[in-house]
Amino acid sequence: MDLKDFELIYKENRNEIKDKQKIEKRLREIVGDNNVSTNEIDILAYTKDASLITLNWAIQGKIAGLPDFITWPETIKQICEILKFVNQEKIPVIPYGEGSGVVGGAIAIRGGIIIDMKKFNKILEINDKNLTVTAQTGINGMNLERYLNAKGYTTGHIPQSLYISSLGGWIAHRAAGQFSTKYGKIEDIILGMEVILPQGDIVDFKTTPRASTGPQLEKLFIGGEGTLGIVTKATLKIWPSPEKRKLISYAFPSIEDSFDATRQILRENIYPAVIRIYDQFETMRHFPDIDNAKDKVMVIFVCEGNTKLVDLEESITREKCENNFGVDCGVHPVEHWFETRFRVTETSAMPPYKIVFDTIEVASLWENASDIYHNVLESMKKLQGVIMITAHVSHFYPNGVGIYFSFGGVPAKEQTDLEYYQKCWDTIIKAVLDAGGSIAHHHGIGINRAHWMESELGESMNTLKDIKKLLDPNNILNPGKIYVNTWKGGEK
Repeated sequence: MDLKDFELIYKENRNEIKDKQKIEKRLREIVGDNNVSTNEIDILAYTKDASLITLNWAIQGKIAGLPDFITWPETIKQICEILKFVNQEKIPVIPYGEGSGVVGGAIAIRGGIIIDMKKFNKILEINDKNLTVTAQTGINGMNLERYLNAKGYTTGHIPQSLYISSLGGWIAHRAAGQFSTKYGKIEDIILGMEVILPQGDIVDFKTTPRASTGPQLEKLFIGGEGTLGIVTKATLKIWPSPEKRKLISYAFPSIEDSFDATRQILRENIYPAVIRIYDQFETMRHFPDIDNAKDKVMVIFVCEGNTKLVDLEESITREKCENNFGVDCGVHPVEHWFETRFRVTETSAMPPYKIVFDTIEVASLWENASDIYHNVLESMKKLQGVIMITAHVSHFYPNGVGIYFSFGGVPAKEQTDLEYYQKCWDTIIKAVLDAGGSIAHHHGIGINRAHWMESELGESMNTLKDIKKLLDPNNILNPGKIYVNTWKGGEK
């Protein structure tokens, strides 16, 4: 294998490191010979994340980004020393969890050094009185949840990527799990953390349920995608394992009816752990054997927790569904979801057929949700080559929702798959913004959404850039993500 045989997709603005031997020598001094690699097989493993288009590229002999060095530090001191060194040399550093991101956040588009956090994988403490767990951020999500389950607890944070994602990745992308309507998203779950800043300084945000001590600086690093600091340790809320679980499903005549029912449930301060709406197209695909769901919109619910509370939640959930023309479909649709919720074989089957496929999640207030849904579908149907556009809704609030859109299509002959992919993304994001929505719910910004950040944040984007320049004057931490500019670091 020779990496020179691969076509590099993101090669513009890539930093070329002149004295690689010098850099490698210093990295080996910091972390040890066994924790540095320049082997091509290792480099190749870190050329992509889980962005679906990279599956197409792998088949075509293409790679997204090309790091120069892979490191596996074992201590905070080692990470600090790497950051101090790369600031002197102006070399990019990319923090890396498990590579399960889907927007290009961990791709080394400007080359540099991967800091893989996998050796930061210890669970440090469970505190039953405080209902907290403290762990290093390289820990695999499923390993953390299994450990807690064995002790009688849960984080309540169960993303689809649970088996292949890390605690640090959840924090970096402001992740949301499948049970988020009851237990909250990662920003609701995290209570304290330790962060290494871009120039190697350590900040420890102490664990507290809440504090009125000025602006919440720790929030900068939740969703920072490794651009402002590297989170090494975090303390999270945990919950006792639920006593009872109830599975409920209803089919509705329209997406609007399903929105009304779920909105009214949450308005009553009732929070099923899972709510999931499938539009008519996804209902047809996932539940073809449910007679009551023919040409309808399926909604599944999971209520769990204290037995008395679950009984109350079930009663009100059923009442609101039936008041909005819902038809009871039993437990089978929910059982089907439990059986298939971690499978992604459908998406991985697309590349051999030369189909460009992806999912895009966005956020909306209730008043805009229906408009966003229809606006996206109408806009995508006008785009040449689109063969499918569907939606489901899987994150809910009393004030709004998080909507997933899935699309698939075939580029025109004169288009590359990347050009077509970007056209689909831009069409959906523009339709969302035009209808009053937000461009991202929980997958983050990465490469795919970075050029939309000015439209999303307006003038506040300038403040965010100022913070980046203050903390990271040499622009060494995950450059090219979130902040789209020509700033190379060290410039005023």
